[in-house]
Amino acid sequence: MPRRKPCPICANPVDPAYSPFCSRGCRDRDLLKWLGDGYRIPAGPADIDPEGETGAAGLDTPVRAD
Repeated sequence: MPRRKPCPICANPVDPAYSPFCSRGCRDRDLLKWLGDGYRIPAGPADIDPEGETGAAGLDTPVRAD
């Protein structure tokens, strides 16, 4: 029988009702980390448009209907 991974918050055994967490409390703590600054997704440098959003191909460019 494969061994189950522990709760990622507190390392207790996982409860199937709250999988992959052990309890509602750990599930909620994880959600709060996502909503706050606890978890971050790494990103590269931002693509900066030197023309701005209203440049040659920006939002102010009329759309042709063919």
